Amino acid sequence: MWLGAAVGVLVLIGVARRCYALTAVAVGTVAGSLALSEVLKRRVFHRPDLVGAPARLLGNSFPSGHTTIAMSVLFGLALVVPYRLRAAAVGVCALWAAFVGAYTVAAGWHRPSDTVGADLLVLTVACGLTAVLARTGRIPPAPGPRHPLGSLLVVAPLVCVALAGLGTGGILLTGALSRAVPGWSTPGVAYTAGHALAAGAGAATSLVLLVLLHHCDLGRPPEPPDHRPAPATGLRQGRGSAGAHFPDTSSFRP
Repeated sequence: MWLGAAVGVLVLIGVARRCYALTAVAVGTVAGSLALSEVLKRRVFHRPDLVGAPARLLGNSFPSGHTTIAMSVLFGLALVVPYRLRAAAVGVCALWAAFVGAYTVAAGWHRPSDTVGADLLVLTVACGLTAVLARTGRIPPAPGPRHPLGSLLVVAPLVCVALAGLGTGGILLTGALSRAVPGWSTPGVAYTAGHALAAGAGAATSLVLLVLLHHCDLGRPPEPPDHRPAPATGLRQGRGSAGAHFPDTSSFRP
């Protein structure tokens, strides 16, 4: 239900801006990412039993469908919103998408690797479709930079979440794997590390998107080439010697 509503919002924004190609790319990012995620999960990847786990834990869940939906909607929104609103839209929705990824781990639906794989999958699909659009000359440079303070207010929280999540998750995971923590606390430490890694990976992927689209105005049509004739110089080439120029005296009378 909410996925259809989110796609409807993307279509409304794109059609209102008359950016039909961008709308198609945004919807294609959502649909393509979700379809590819389901094919990989159900037809390609299989989870091996390495430790003799019970059957209920052997079902493949890579990549995460929930995270795929959240990140693809975020990427689609980044494509259709106006250039000067892109940072704000991505900043707000990125925190939501990172929360979705962390919540799927907290609820026991997915493993941290499932969310990270979904982030990379959506990034790959979005980059591929946007590259096709760029080949047609539909991605001109932005006319001017965004307000630096506004960009800082958006980018700074994402950087903090990415660094805190990836850093904390990496430290905790290293401690759990190296048995640097008491044995009774290892499951809890690994559980917390999974939350942090999922949230940090989502924020980091959003930052990569902002960097790749930096100074690219996706909704502005490219400027037509200048076909104006060169200004006259008042000189014409003489016939006496190649490359010699003489004043044009045809308008003078003796």
